[in-house]
Amino acid sequence: MNQSTGTDKTRSSTLHDEVPWSDSITSYDRQHRTIYLRILDACAYNASIEEMADLILGIDPILEPVRARKAVRSHIDRANWIVTTGSKHLFGG
Repeated sequence: MNQSTGTDKTRSSTLHDEVPWSDSITSYDRQHRTIYLRILDACAYNASIEEMADLILGIDPILEPVRARKAVRSHIDRANWIVTTGSKHLFGG
């Protein structure tokens, strides 16, 4: 599993290309909540996959286009799950 090397406060050396999936909030989710928020914000502003890969995940979409798309899609999917379903775990619902 490839991981981003990370160079700023949001990019993380523990960032996975594919988010570990679970039916509950995980330690990975808690550790990367800022990334999820940035991804959701970028989606709301119609940022491209390439912009999100580069600016949020620290993956060069020109050098690694397949990895960039896969990683962004995985984080978008998990962020969406958290706000639609996973947040119920946070509030006891």
